[in-house]
Amino acid sequence: MSETKKPSRSLAGIAGIVAVATMISKVFGLVRQQAIAAAFGVGPAAGAYNFAYVIPGFLLILLGGINGPFHSAIVSVLSKRKQSEVAPIVETITTLVGGLLLLVTIGLIVFADPLMHLVAPGLYISPEVAQAQGVTPEQFQVLAQTRAIAVQQFRIMAPMALLAGLIGIGFGTLNASDQYWLPSISPLFSSVTVLIGIGVLAFQLGPQITTPQYAVLGGIVLAWGTLAGGVLQWLVQLPAQARAGMGGLRLRFDFHRPEVKEIIKIMGPATFSSGMMQINVWTDLFFASFLPQAAAAVSALGYAGLLVNTPLGILSNMILVPLMPVFSRLTDPADWPELKGRIRQGLLLTAVAMLPLSAIMIALAFPIVRVVYERYAFDKSASHLTASLLIAYSVGMFVYLARDVLVRVFYALGDGDTPFRISIVNIFLNAVLDFLLIKPFGASGLVLATVGVNVTSSIALLVILHRRLHGLPWRELGWPILGLSLGSAIAGGSSWATLKACEQFLGTEGIMTQLLELTTAGSVGLAVFALFATQLRLPEVDLFIDRIRQRLLRR
Repeated sequence: MSETKKPSRSLAGIAGIVAVATMISKVFGLVRQQAIAAAFGVGPAAGAYNFAYVIPGFLLILLGGINGPFHSAIVSVLSKRKQSEVAPIVETITTLVGGLLLLVTIGLIVFADPLMHLVAPGLYISPEVAQAQGVTPEQFQVLAQTRAIAVQQFRIMAPMALLAGLIGIGFGTLNASDQYWLPSISPLFSSVTVLIGIGVLAFQLGPQITTPQYAVLGGIVLAWGTLAGGVLQWLVQLPAQARAGMGGLRLRFDFHRPEVKEIIKIMGPATFSSGMMQINVWTDLFFASFLPQAAAAVSALGYAGLLVNTPLGILSNMILVPLMPVFSRLTDPADWPELKGRIRQGLLLTAVAMLPLSAIMIALAFPIVRVVYERYAFDKSASHLTASLLIAYSVGMFVYLARDVLVRVFYALGDGDTPFRISIVNIFLNAVLDFLLIKPFGASGLVLATVGVNVTSSIALLVILHRRLHGLPWRELGWPILGLSLGSAIAGGSSWATLKACEQFLGTEGIMTQLLELTTAGSVGLAVFALFATQLRLPEVDLFIDRIRQRLLRR
């Protein structure tokens, strides 16, 4: 066994680098979505892009994402080897994975149309079926245009399959050499290239960019911008990888090396397990494609989802990153009483962070969407649709993060099978709920189905932990969450009342007026929750405030 290479940075330092880089990438991601919304609204170009990106995005998240299976497998193996031994391993894995994914890329290009039919069958309905379902001729024309644009975009973005694997290998290789900034910041390159493409198109077309006749051209720009971002994301890793002596573009065929076999052994199950959540995303879009206004629905799903995932991603890092090593140190049965206390702490921190944010976002959903997106092609009707989905997303913020906390406990206990089995059940449950809820609630029903899946999986994880750890502190857990829920409801009501009062005096139009009203109403809601939460005298409230203060002071 080779000597393990010791990291040169502390855990806190690494977490700080990753947090800052992640926030910068998310800000650029939000700006990209704002530009797409302004240029294309919820029309065919944006709707087709959401459908066409399902498989390329699935592969990029699955293979090329930080903490994805490629990244995790590479880090776990290379971190045990001397740096001088790494290059042949990386080059062999790159050769193997690159060859396989090149074949996948060719298959995606050749079979683009049938694969798009699989992703979004609702776009392929016949005129007779559309008429029987009450789809108007105008809506059917939009569906046909969306389908044509989506197939074209899919072919353009097909090489993302190859790039995803190369990016994931690069992420893992750089992290194994104690480099964290570049892998964490590189996702913003995709946002930058899309922004450049939209900017050039807007410069050439002017206000005409928002008109339907340029939807095809807009769709092509989105696809090529995304592909260019993937290429750039991979290329920027190569010089750093070469400087660190971690391999290059040399072809190697040492497939029988023990390290290569070990990486493949880890990568296979991890890839399958990580794909469960993305299957749920595909299921949602599958059902969304049958809506009469499918393009508008999937566009709004993307816009609303980003508004929730941006704060959720930032706050989840603050909660999950420090807790994972703590859970891992308390797996001995003698330490289970303290582990139960830490589980309670993690769930209450989640409640303190997510419950008031959920309530305030529900109360202020419409002005939030207007401030962030409503300009040019993104009109007030698009704001209403996106706001309804934002409300549905916000309902499930607490259970989404609570489930992640509980899953980390199982991982710390060395049990990845239980979350995996629950994920498999969730695939079928999500499909059933999508089918039941889409008719009465439309696109919002798809989001509520996901919320229902997260609720049931969280309950299942809690029940199993209760049995395995010989009892959880239900009373010490339930009553504080109930109290925080009540305080959050009051905070949300206060924000809504403040918003309505401001609108009476200031009106509802104008970006500065909307921003002022939104800031005022949100601040009132947070202040009300803070006053209520401090009366509960929970140590988790003080701990969360301390973490926020430390993060702000560090910046």
